[in-house]
Amino acid sequence: MDKRPGPPKMADLLLRWFCRSDLLQEIQGDLLELFQRQVREYGLSGARWRYFINVLSFIRPFVLKKKRNSYQKPNIMFRHNLLLTYRSFKRHKSSFLINLIGLSTGLACTLLIYLWVSDELNVDKFHEKGPRLYQVMQNLPLADGAHTTEATPGLLAKSLIEEMPEIDDAVPAAYPMAGRGTRGLLSFKNTHIKANELYVGNNYFNVFSFTLLQGDKDQVLSDKYAVLLSEEMALKLFKTTQNVIGKTVTWDRERLKGQYHVSGIFRKPPAGSSAQFDVLFTYELYFDEYRRLHDWGNSGPCTYVVLKEGTNVGEFNEKIRGFRKLKLKASWAPSNPGEVFDNSRLDRIGTLFLQRYSDKYLYNRYENGVPTGGRILYVRLFSAIALIILVIACINFMNLSTAKASKRVKEVGLKKAIGVDRKTLIIQFLGESVLMAFLSLVLAIALVLPLLPQFNEITGKQLTFGFDTRLISVIVGATLITGLLSGSYPALYLSGFKPATVLKGKIHMSLSELWARKGLVVFQFTLSVILIVSVVVVYKQIGFVHTKNLGYNRDNIIYFAKEGKLTEGLATFLTEVKKIPGVIGAASFGHNLTGEYGGTGAVEWEGKSPDEKIQFGNLEVDHDLMGMMGFEMAEGRMFSKDFNDESSKIIFNQAAIKAMGLKDPVGKSIRLWGREKQIIGVVKDFNFESLYEEVKPCFMQCYPDMHKVLVKIEAGMEKETVARIQAFYQEYNLGLPFDYKFLDDDYQALYAAEARVALLSRYFAGIAVLLSCLGLFGLAAFTAERRLKEIGIRKILGSSVPGIIFLLSGDFTKMVITAIFIAVPLSYFITTRWLAGFAFRIDLEWWFFAGAGLLALIIAWFTVGLQTVKAAQINPSECLKDQ
Repeated sequence: MDKRPGPPKMADLLLRWFCRSDLLQEIQGDLLELFQRQVREYGLSGARWRYFINVLSFIRPFVLKKKRNSYQKPNIMFRHNLLLTYRSFKRHKSSFLINLIGLSTGLACTLLIYLWVSDELNVDKFHEKGPRLYQVMQNLPLADGAHTTEATPGLLAKSLIEEMPEIDDAVPAAYPMAGRGTRGLLSFKNTHIKANELYVGNNYFNVFSFTLLQGDKDQVLSDKYAVLLSEEMALKLFKTTQNVIGKTVTWDRERLKGQYHVSGIFRKPPAGSSAQFDVLFTYELYFDEYRRLHDWGNSGPCTYVVLKEGTNVGEFNEKIRGFRKLKLKASWAPSNPGEVFDNSRLDRIGTLFLQRYSDKYLYNRYENGVPTGGRILYVRLFSAIALIILVIACINFMNLSTAKASKRVKEVGLKKAIGVDRKTLIIQFLGESVLMAFLSLVLAIALVLPLLPQFNEITGKQLTFGFDTRLISVIVGATLITGLLSGSYPALYLSGFKPATVLKGKIHMSLSELWARKGLVVFQFTLSVILIVSVVVVYKQIGFVHTKNLGYNRDNIIYFAKEGKLTEGLATFLTEVKKIPGVIGAASFGHNLTGEYGGTGAVEWEGKSPDEKIQFGNLEVDHDLMGMMGFEMAEGRMFSKDFNDESSKIIFNQAAIKAMGLKDPVGKSIRLWGREKQIIGVVKDFNFESLYEEVKPCFMQCYPDMHKVLVKIEAGMEKETVARIQAFYQEYNLGLPFDYKFLDDDYQALYAAEARVALLSRYFAGIAVLLSCLGLFGLAAFTAERRLKEIGIRKILGSSVPGIIFLLSGDFTKMVITAIFIAVPLSYFITTRWLAGFAFRIDLEWWFFAGAGLLALIIAWFTVGLQTVKAAQINPSECLKDQ
């Protein structure tokens, strides 16, 4: 170890701070030798002072680091790098265009998906009390788990706010008994308009941040017969929004038919709200009319609560879990002396829990009481697709940049020889890629603007491309990351060349570099094959959903609400409608066969176990509906007008009979809500919910006068028959508007999200495959160019054109086949997980995967073939010229 005294450390630090790195070692060595001589002449102290002075003497312009000068004139370096980038783009036009098209397409897809994802994530996020706003959900017990519903007891909101100190506010909200999406009739003088209504508590505007334009939010719903209109509805009814407070309008909706006075005007809920309505009535009106809601054993409305700051939601969920059971038992009163409460009723009562209101839109699917996703799955899916497309575009850039490295060998060598360090080269190459990314962004925006209307039509959205701060920051950030990501590997690769090697004009590709490039190609084709398989599976599943036999015939059936004169005598109307040419049948119904139905566990039968927990669907039909819609009977008969007192009869489906364990059920009696009913038939299982759900136990009851009219029309005569029905309806119903829907449209609406996913997936998968092929096209072109001499020599030695094509395309074929082998198990796993969400689903066939792989291989062959055929046909004399 050298124990000689050293120079002062502060002087050394000063030298390192200002001295250029390439001169530091030489200057420091000379000063150190001088210091050792001066120690012998002047002693340690004198030598150290002189060392410090000698260091200061080297503060000269040629010794100083260049940071200060480059900082003072940053525009010089920027202009220099910009000029170099321009020359590089101009010199390599083909790769420039390929990269520009690839990156701009990837960014355009990413921008479109970002707009959609952002809109989805912001649904219901505008409410001021959103962080504390929750919806009360209910898990109903089943034999094999639980069924989750948003229907809650009618008294729940009032009781929670009175008894739970953790709750700041609570409000009930009820949809019409006819179901969501059905509309009532609002009239003023001779103006009649269909409207979506909601029945809400008088503190509704304190809980939700909907905008009240006219009226006091604390008073507008204080009167039982008050009604609030949206601004749009007021304009349609009165042609103005001025001086409409206090005017009387007529509402036609079953048992709530009557006259109401306008107490306020609100702005229609924005597109970013899951709750959409045109008119608001008081919940008090609804609650008083439907007396069954006064019983804690029944459910119906939704309940929303605002928790106080700091409330632990998990602990509160435990607290309210059995709240409904406690209230049911406490509210029970014996109807006869000595009667004892039936504790088995508690087994049929659901447990309560809270879900954040702003999460309900995205997380709306449950299995056995546990959330399993919902629309959030599609948000994640499209986010992944956007990332995949962008990564594929970046991979193209990386591969093409490294492939053309041989073109820039001398440039890198000369720069390094004259003293340019690796850091400067990296900055230059990254600058090129970032500039390319921002040029691509300009083109991407130019693509997005005209495509946005079509994209909105496909997605059912109202997306706009507004340059707000958030969007600009996301766009700039994504583009910058894309530029840095796509240019990172080429920058590190090109800047790593050694001057002595590259000045000879050639480089030797290492095995690791070769594998890196091949690995990127394999990676992007793996993603492409996965997308192709996914598109095929989604398309087949949606096709299966639309064509599956549901157990009844939904074709050519229209339905409309019972209103106006129909409420006074529906039987007469149905009789007359059946006489219209083109009408096969007409009936009334209480539900929609797409998931909206009544439910109960209050069914008793002989031999029922005390522990039996079965939740039955309750479908209310008239005498003719089952026959008109083609329901098939497993045994027994349907309801018929030929028999008296059909109201005391009941029909179960096969799933219900199986769950009940009944043998020879026809003719046996059961008790429903304490009333005896005779089983007259068993209908074959049919789907009365979406195909995400298994067929559940259900029963049918006969009511001749329900609130929905269904008419079956002869195939091929839909247009003229509907026109005849409309003319008759308006004549019969005093000119009221004829507002109808096709039953099949409701069924299709169940899978609107899936249909949109299928369509968008096809587009984006196609783009991903095209981008992969675009990169492959560029690589094939560079490969062919680099091997021109080899091609010429082989042709002179007798190689045929097919042989040369096979030679050049062999490596690419191996890469694509490798990608297929990797993609098949991954795509099988992904599609299996997606299909698991459907109770009824297709089987995964081997040809889904083989076909996707073969398609990717054919596309790759075609892409590479365009270049290899061209290269193989070049005259050998041209090939052997000095390149």
